[in-house]
Order: sequence, then structure tokens, then C-alpha cells
Amino acid sequence: MSDFRQEFLTFALKQNVLKFGEFTTKAGRKSPYFFNAGLFNDGASTLQLAKFYAQAIIESGIKFDMLFGPAYKGIILAAATAMMLAEKGVNVPFAYNRKEAKDHGEGGVLVGAPLKGRVLIIDDVISAGTSVRESVRLIEAEGATPAAVAIALDRMEKGTGELSAVQEVEKQYGLPVVAIANLNDLFTLLQNNAEFGGFLEPVRAYRERYGVA
Repeated sequence: MSDFRQEFLTFALKQNVLKFGEFTTKAGRKSPYFFNAGLFNDGASTLQLAKFYAQAIIESGIKFDMLFGPAYKGIILAAATAMMLAEKGVNVPFAYNRKEAKDHGEGGVLVGAPLKGRVLIIDDVISAGTSVRESVRLIEAEGATPAAVAIALDRMEKGTGELSAVQEVEKQYGLPVVAIANLNDLFTLLQNNAEFGGFLEPVRAYRERYGVA
């Protein structure tokens, strides 16, 4: 396992993006942890987050020609990650969409570089897969090819069926999903961190009940 995954989770803890306790998910499950990427909300934390995205993308070996950030969270993620990739010698264009079409200026719902070639979608998490579906539709409508999806954390838990939301996206669209870290990485963090060791068994139980391979 690459060290950057543990570094990312430690960073998320310090930013209070990752918390341990008792939380209720949108699905009504009692979860021993909570991850809110919206709390990466200042310059320094967004810069560091983008570095982790860039590292995960490069290490994945996925081939892509540009980035696409679905509105709204994906907009800053695509822009910031493009900057960090450029620092690592991978300079690619990026684009994003508006929620409503603009009827003046350049018009339409797309902003930034034209969607061409292999497009890597960047978002914070995949829950219901709604933003991925919309992104794929927009990309294909422009004649480009969805290449993959990059997210911050893969919870690796069942959705409405036996597959996780990430697995459903991979199966439905044939797209690989790159996550900076996942539930197994979180479990490793707890095993190696005495401060949060008390949450090891609740996370283990949660993974056994709701987790996917």
C-alpha cells in the first residue's frame, strides 16, 4: 500500500473531514465514521487535497487526455488537480459544467476546454452515481470518451443491492474508479493508530455487515 493513502487519511482527520463516532448515513445506516469532503474549504487544504488526487491518478496508470469536474464540487477539484498534475509534468486541459444552460456569451452548460479524447471525471465521492451518469452523458454527447472516475474515498459498502456504488459505476459504464483511499485503508489506519484504536471493532463490524470485496 502506498504511504500517500495513509497520509491522506491522517490529513483528513486533522481537517475534521474524517470523523469517528456514531453517524447516520443517507441510507439510514449507523456508521462509526463520517467523511465530508466539503470541509476541504480553504486554500491550503484544497491544495493538499489536489496533490493527493494527482498522486493517485498518476500511480493508477490510467490514460487520459483531460479532466472533467461535475458541478459543483467537481469544479474546484478538476481545476486544482489539473494544476497539481501540471507541476508533476502532466499538463492537461480541464472542463466543467453548469447546472443551468447559459443563453449568452459562450452559451451552453459546458465551461473550459472542449471535451475531446479520453476524459477523466473527478468528484469527491460516489454515492448514488448521479453525477457520474450526467458526466458520461455530457462527455459522450460531445464525441469524447469517458476514461475513468477519480474520487477521494471509496466507502466499499453495499448500495441498494450486493454491489457498492463504485462497483455499480464500474459495471454499468465499464469505467475504472480511482480512489485516493478506501475502507481497507481506513481499517489499516485504525490498526496502526492507538488514539483511534477504540473505533477498530465498530469499523470491523460495519465492514462485515455492509462491506463489499
